[in-house]
Amino acid sequence: MKNVWISLAAAAALAVSFVGCANDDSTTDSNTTAVAAGVEATKVEFIGMSAPSSADEMSSAYSNAKVRVYTSETEYTEHNLSYTTLFNVKDKVGTNPYQAGQIYNYKMEPVLDPMNEPVLAETPDSNSLLNVGGKLFLVSHLEYDWILSDGSKAYSYPSWYSRMPMSMLLTSIEQDADGKLIASEQKAIDFSSVNGLWIPCFGSQTPWNTHLGSEEDYDLYYTASNGSSLASAEAGIKALTEVYFDNTKTAKAYDYGYITEVEVKSDASTTITKHYSMGKGTWEMAKVLDDGKTAYFGDDGSNVGMFMYVADKANDLSAGTLYAAKWNQTSTPGSTDGGSAYLTWMKLGHHSNAEVASYKDIYTFSDIFEYIAPADYNGTLPAGYKALKAGSTSTEYLRLVDGMDDVASALEPRRYAAWLGATTEWNKMEGVAYNAQDKKLYMAMSYIDKGMKEDGSFEIDHIKVAKNNCGGTYEISLSAGQKDINGNMIASDLVATSMHVPSGLLGEEIATDANGNTCSVDKIANTDNVFFSDKMRTLFIGEDSGTHTNNFVWAYNVDTLKLSRILSLPAGAEATGLQVVDNENGHAYIMSNAQHLADFTKTTPDSVKNAVEGKIDKFNAPFGYISGIPGIK
Repeated sequence: MKNVWISLAAAAALAVSFVGCANDDSTTDSNTTAVAAGVEATKVEFIGMSAPSSADEMSSAYSNAKVRVYTSETEYTEHNLSYTTLFNVKDKVGTNPYQAGQIYNYKMEPVLDPMNEPVLAETPDSNSLLNVGGKLFLVSHLEYDWILSDGSKAYSYPSWYSRMPMSMLLTSIEQDADGKLIASEQKAIDFSSVNGLWIPCFGSQTPWNTHLGSEEDYDLYYTASNGSSLASAEAGIKALTEVYFDNTKTAKAYDYGYITEVEVKSDASTTITKHYSMGKGTWEMAKVLDDGKTAYFGDDGSNVGMFMYVADKANDLSAGTLYAAKWNQTSTPGSTDGGSAYLTWMKLGHHSNAEVASYKDIYTFSDIFEYIAPADYNGTLPAGYKALKAGSTSTEYLRLVDGMDDVASALEPRRYAAWLGATTEWNKMEGVAYNAQDKKLYMAMSYIDKGMKEDGSFEIDHIKVAKNNCGGTYEISLSAGQKDINGNMIASDLVATSMHVPSGLLGEEIATDANGNTCSVDKIANTDNVFFSDKMRTLFIGEDSGTHTNNFVWAYNVDTLKLSRILSLPAGAEATGLQVVDNENGHAYIMSNAQHLADFTKTTPDSVKNAVEGKIDKFNAPFGYISGIPGIK
């Protein structure tokens, strides 16, 4: 029977039938019957799974959830979901002579660890499954190196490096008659043309069918020292210089921290572009909306900002204008629901890739800001200085050098945003997803904490909400006809104007349970990856939690408000690589990886560790997908 959209009148009746399925789905929201006025309900319903209970379940990546695809108002087909691994970081795929997780220097030579063994990244992250001229390719991130070959934590091994230069993989994918995806060929992508890659975290897909990656500039971000000067985190520069460049050149901090576009061609060649015009940051990701111009970022870290980029031309990120938001709270200070606010926007600057590329090669931090180290601060700021928190919970005492506004807005947009009065109080801002039909944005806040709490000790305090160690996902309304704070029109019809956390997307703290969970296992904890499927009317959410012993992937229907657990990952592992492909030759796929397996939380009991640790290969990690979903048209 042909699939049809369900009318609004029928949707209310169908929502009631969903309630009748509550015994099949332990994570049904209490507001299941709610349907947004004027919005057609989805034709897809996920039937969730219970949290893992046995050692075998807790040590595995698995799904026993189901999905119902409605063919009429009352009829549906039901399909079992399962998790399929495409390949692991220890696998060799196709003619690639090296394991998938291998890390390389600028000459694409494999990097070896202190034991003379390959440095493998056990941290698969972003996925983009792309159809290029009828051929399927998967672009995937390797985020960082977690453990060395002897099991030591990489960051704590004597005379080793806290992090390694990273890379992305390009994998050719075949699809068999049953819809199974098969990794047939693979190569590491060469980033030497852009001086390498640093901590590529989450990513997205552009409206013009390219992969949009990220660089979190941890370890390269300048922070105030306790001495008489401002010091960079030298570990990252050291690793790039000695490991990536093999001491042939010295790495520079301003070469990293950008959104990176990968265009894949049908012959498996790639074109790499770092979009310097979008500014340097600790970018979790950037999401370009369906106008091809407006992009929003996840700015990961403490005391971070909310940024919007508007390109000059559709489907072209080589030049545009960067804005920063100010949170104007409308909820009561100390509110426990994540708070609510309307947003206003400050223009930071307009740049091209070429312009910022020239800046990064010329200027240092000290050219942009004068500073007073905390140890030298006597309680009184000289004229022209401001006390700021931007990228750190520590206070910095800075003065913008005269004439450096344009450079600061490109190379130091977070500090420059704080300097102008924008909000830099968000915490652990992660993934961003877009609901085109409703013109809504979803923004993950992994931990509602630190700068987001009410802070009477600091002069600037825009966000004043209660701490929630389980985090939440904010829903953001987008509007046309908006002006910046100076009264100038913003050249986008998709400007964020207000934000709050829907109740079903807010985590819930609990007393530590028998498995070490400190957030309710029947609610999302520490949301990270997010992806919205317009055709399924569903927001998919992956966790990166220090509060769930096992992390999960969830499906949240924005019309019925039903929350369903659809994937459980091995204990200690983070859910990464979330992407939904609605229809590829009659099959749908939810791409999802796991990284740093058996990296247990602080509250995981020894009894649980002892039961599951021996069942997990912590040197390995999968790239994969949730299978069993028919194509959604």
